[in-house]
Order: sequence, then structure tokens, then C-alpha cells
Amino acid sequence: MTLVEFFASPFADYGFMRRAMVGCLALSLGACPLGVLLVLRRMSLVGDAMSHAILPGAAVGFLIAGFSLFAMTVGGIVTGLLVAGLAGMVSRFTALREDASFAAFYLASLGIGVLLVSVHGSNVDLLHVLFGTVLALDDPAILLIAGIATATLVLLALLYRPLVAECLDPQFLRAVGGSGGFVHMAFISLVVLNLVGGFQALGTLMVVGIMMLPATASRFWSASVTGQMIMSSAIGIVSSYVGLLISFHQNLPASPAIILSASVIYALSVLVGRIDSVMARSIQLRRPI
Repeated sequence: MTLVEFFASPFADYGFMRRAMVGCLALSLGACPLGVLLVLRRMSLVGDAMSHAILPGAAVGFLIAGFSLFAMTVGGIVTGLLVAGLAGMVSRFTALREDASFAAFYLASLGIGVLLVSVHGSNVDLLHVLFGTVLALDDPAILLIAGIATATLVLLALLYRPLVAECLDPQFLRAVGGSGGFVHMAFISLVVLNLVGGFQALGTLMVVGIMMLPATASRFWSASVTGQMIMSSAIGIVSSYVGLLISFHQNLPASPAIILSASVIYALSVLVGRIDSVMARSIQLRRPI
């Protein structure tokens, strides 16, 4: 087997591989920049919580209409926004921090979602919801992910300054009369939308990996927010390509292969990244004062 056959033939010869790559490409462009903002807000685990929060809605959509893209998407969006709103209210009107209230609601959501699917469906249905079917993406699913990615990039361009300002100093927008609440809800809505679109490909358990791992890895390669967003999308695309390639040649599940590829890039970034990595700090310590 030549190098061209190894690296290009799976995508040139098989339509399902091209569809999977296109879906992951769109997902990386939309979800990874949001992961950078979550890291800046110190809300990295909130992405994981939100990915589980959409499970009950997707499960209800599945019970009503089977593997209907529309029903599962609407259900996921409704429960995702509902959990985000309830967690925000609890943190606003009590002493509980927002990440703690998210954790409480997501655990309840995970339990309800798994219970609904396992009682009324089968183990295969449960695995489909939890781990996705990236190699079985159809045209409507790809269009949904691409549409969400397009809307995300447009809104990020329009709200870039207030979003970054709220990440660095949440009280600043309120002090200058800005619409901090609107910006926060718009951001949470984008996170929910991308997780709902992404779970069609990678499942509710894995989708947060393609959002957060490239974002955390990009921290070691760029100092600016814009640079980290671009770098995170590039890492997401490379992880998707490598993961799909390994899955094809080694006959492994695609979703875990993609997430593990992103994990390897994250580990390499921690060790040899350009900024604040183990190697970069070692070089700084050896420099004469």
C-alpha cells in the first residue's frame, strides 16, 4: 500500500468517509472556538454538563419519532436551554456557584436520559445516542451541523468583542451599561446548539471532547484569543482526519478514535507547545537572569 492509498484512498473511494469528514470539519469550525471561550470563562466542565443536559430531550424525541433528526434536535435544544436557565437561576438566587449548579442538573439529566432510552429502547439505541454514528451521517444531519457552524461563526463575528470582554471581566459590560445578560445567553445558546448538532455525529458523551480538547491544546500555541480559536479549529480538523483514518484502517469505532487523536495532540501540546508548555518553561528557566 502506497502513502497516497493509505492517506487519501479511504476518503476518495468511500462516500461515508467523505460525509464523516465533512461533518467533523463543520463541527470543528463551529464548536472549537466556543471551547476557547469556555476555557477563558473557566467553565471547561460546563461543556461536559451541557452535553449531558441535552440527553433527556433527545431521548424524548427518540421515543416519540424514533431516530428523527428534527425531533431529537428540538428535544435536545429544549432541555439544554432549560437546564442552562435553571442552573443560571440557582446560581443567581443562591450561594451555589454556576459550575456546581450545572453539575447537579447534568447528573439528573444524564440519569433521566439513560433511563428513558434503556427502558423504552434497546442497547443499540442507547449506544447510538451516547456515542453517535459519525460514519452514518446523512445529508440532513450534515446540513444541520453545517448550518449550526455557519450561524456560530456569524454570531461570533458579530459578538466577538462583548463575548471576550465578558470572559475577561464579567462585571465590565454591566458597569458600562452593556447587555451582559444577552451576551451570556447568546453564548450559552450557541454552546447548546453545537452540542445538539455534534451529538448526531459523536454522541452526547463524546461531542464535548471535540469542543474542549482542541481548545485546551490551542492554549499552548497562541497567546491571543483569535489565534487560539483558529488553532483550535485546525486541531479539531486534524484530529478528525487522523481519527477517521485510524478507524478505517484498524477497524475501530470512529468517535473514540477521533477523541483519542485529539487527546494525543493535547498531550503533545502540553509537552512541546510554543507557550507555557513543559519544554517552553524549561527553556525559560535555563536562561541566565
